[in-house]
Amino acid sequence: MFSKNFGNSLFFILVIFFLASSCTKSFDEKITQQRDFSNSSLIQIYMAIANASRNQVAMDGRLLTGSLLASGGVFPSAGYAATVPGGPLGFVIRDTLSTTTQVPLAFSANLQAGKQYVIFIYDTITAPRQRTVETPITIPADSTARLRFANFVYTRTAIPAVDIFSKRLNQNLFTNVNVTEVTNFIPFPSNFTDTLFVRSTGTTTNLATLNGMNLNPKRSYTVVFRGSYLATTGAGARALSFFANY
Repeated sequence: MFSKNFGNSLFFILVIFFLASSCTKSFDEKITQQRDFSNSSLIQIYMAIANASRNQVAMDGRLLTGSLLASGGVFPSAGYAATVPGGPLGFVIRDTLSTTTQVPLAFSANLQAGKQYVIFIYDTITAPRQRTVETPITIPADSTARLRFANFVYTRTAIPAVDIFSKRLNQNLFTNVNVTEVTNFIPFPSNFTDTLFVRSTGTTTNLATLNGMNLNPKRSYTVVFRGSYLATTGAGARALSFFANY
């Protein structure tokens, strides 16, 4: 009798466990799996704030991110955008630590159905800002990739525009890009390991370096200049990084 009751109890415990596991699947996993967006929009959220950590994003009162975003982090982390309803949406981005000094950022975005966007969160933890930028995805007919540049470095004083220089190609990819500007996409060789430098426009002085960038064929990527312009070391230092849009 004990063995039978124990077996039944164990069965029900396992059923409850598996049901709970399926119910607690993170929202970012669920939302990323949806690829039909004929009546919806696609978004990514990129954290460019200097010294940001432990950030969560809520959309229309519902938690959007299952994992915490720190400086240089992107949601979703899988390299594809997330499907959300088209139209006006309300977002709140906040640090999850109760004693944080980061100011919550609340804003709205009116997203058009069938289009893809990146929401760049930038500046500092005491004065966070956002810019929503459309991400037009075109799949190349050949084996190249597509690349664009976003300048979201933090500064409180006027600084020069910047160039992005390719070591392998020995030329500028983007020139004279000011803070908060995002360029158009350009073709870029795939399966091609390169080093990129960000420089003040018209100079050869490197402000930050991106080593080992290698893009997959037919994919689209964004290179971001972020962090504090005046900081060269530490967690909030200026840096150059990239992420996949598609």
